[in-house]
Amino acid sequence: MLKKAFIPYRGYYSTPFAKWQGSLANENSIVLGAATSKRFFESKGWDPKAIEYVLVGSTVYQKQWFYSGPWASALMGAEGAPGILVSQACSTSTFSVFQAAMGIETGLFENSWCLQADRLSNGPHAVWPNPNGPGGQPVAEDWVMDNFGKDPWAGEAMIKTAENVAKEYGVTREECDAITLRRQEQYLEALANDREFQKRYMFPVEIQLSKKKTITLEADEGITTSTKEGLATLKPVLPDGVHTFGAQTHPADGNAGICVTTRDRARELSTNPSIEIQVVSFGFARTKKAHMAAAVAPSAQQALEKAGITAKDLGAIKTHNPFAANDLVMAKVMGLDVNAMNNYGSSLIFGHPQAATGARLIVEGIEELVQKGGGYLLFSGCAAGDTAASIVLKVS
Repeated sequence: MLKKAFIPYRGYYSTPFAKWQGSLANENSIVLGAATSKRFFESKGWDPKAIEYVLVGSTVYQKQWFYSGPWASALMGAEGAPGILVSQACSTSTFSVFQAAMGIETGLFENSWCLQADRLSNGPHAVWPNPNGPGGQPVAEDWVMDNFGKDPWAGEAMIKTAENVAKEYGVTREECDAITLRRQEQYLEALANDREFQKRYMFPVEIQLSKKKTITLEADEGITTSTKEGLATLKPVLPDGVHTFGAQTHPADGNAGICVTTRDRARELSTNPSIEIQVVSFGFARTKKAHMAAAVAPSAQQALEKAGITAKDLGAIKTHNPFAANDLVMAKVMGLDVNAMNNYGSSLIFGHPQAATGARLIVEGIEELVQKGGGYLLFSGCAAGDTAASIVLKVS
């Protein structure tokens, strides 16, 4: 259980997410993320030089990604801050916030920034030397699609791992379609009253098209609206499967940032010092081969145990749900109300830029609890390699 790490209220943001090959498709995610964080600091009146440590979460190689940490730190104005790269698929944000919290807990630093930035659009196409190949023919890899398509250890595509878990836990096609519609309904609630909820945390992203022209993306781009009738007409992605394209997420682009600091510093940086957000605990799990979604529940249970609470103590639950079965299985294992999870949105609907996905869900959960008057937040999500990570925060 952690005791010293805190997040300032409104000391975070998420950009809108853009469906791949959309408005952010040609932007270097590290450069764009750093520029967005710098603009965010300016809007808050924060001095970036006060940041002592930067954790850059990113998973898809960009040009000069090798330098992600120190490069992003300098671009956002924190030239003196060490910058490190954190990469664990869709659990990247969870690990970043936890590592930042551990730095606060151990006294390594007192003020950190977690920048989470990814672009799944136009992913790199790598060519690996292979002198022993036929005629020296190289080995090629599509960074995004090949890794979606096959886990080198489990030997299965991500969609197949979801189907394996769905079969094991008796998840039906009808349940997947129903929870997809419920998650859409929850997302639409965040758009009510001119996107009142989203505007609590969403920060616009600027795209420079030329020296003279810049456009601003203020809301999610490329969201597909489903209907019960429409979902019913779709065929399963895999034969005899329960997931259609409507019951799984889509790749996206975007970035997000979260400040993790001490209690005193959080009060100084908060827009409302009476609201306290504490990082409490972390959980990580790995399940059997090709059963990625099954890792979510044990990671959540570990985080709850370390926090000294149970699921009944939670005020809000947010999940990264790339497949509808993720939430259905987690709810079955933990005895949760699947329809009460993920209020105001989830990655099943707004997409997943991998690193930024968890960060957006965490800050949405914080804002939900602030509206409720406080409580415990659990964020959980699967990642590559049949793993999952969870984090518990307390809002008071």
